[in-house]
Amino acid sequence: MKNKNIGIWLLISLTLGLAPFLPEPHIWGKLRWIAGGAHGMQPMDWFDAFLHGTPWLVLFFLVGKTLVKRR
Repeated sequence: MKNKNIGIWLLISLTLGLAPFLPEPHIWGKLRWIAGGAHGMQPMDWFDAFLHGTPWLVLFFLVGKTLVKRR
């Protein structure tokens, strides 16, 4: 059951977390913008980064939790 959850969150991360895919994954562009100082980011841009980043955070949390339990 738990591996099934990781698979679902992986699918969500690869679809919603990266969409739109061209010219570069959307979350990658947002992360570069934030790393560059976030100049000109509006509240909508922060919310957008949150929405595209949440699936990745959940996936990393579940993978980390699984790895810690296996020890």
